[in-house]
Amino acid sequence: MLTKYIQAAMRRATYEILEDGTYYGEIEGFEGVYANHKTLLECQELLQEVLEGWLILGLLLGHEIPVIDELTLLPAL
Repeated sequence: MLTKYIQAAMRRATYEILEDGTYYGEIEGFEGVYANHKTLLECQELLQEVLEGWLILGLLLGHEIPVIDELTLLPAL
């Protein structure tokens, strides 16, 4: 379930090339989840790492986690 959730969230990621030639990526609806790196692949990998950390912390703290493609992660009780 967690893998499918992360994959679904990553499909919603958007990327752009900044003026300095680096790539910036973010996922709408996941405040504070963004990455910046010199290649698109490295940016994607870093963005997924940031997302994973954001999800773990959010679940531990009982934050509301967005529903993605009808996939839900429930916070720890």
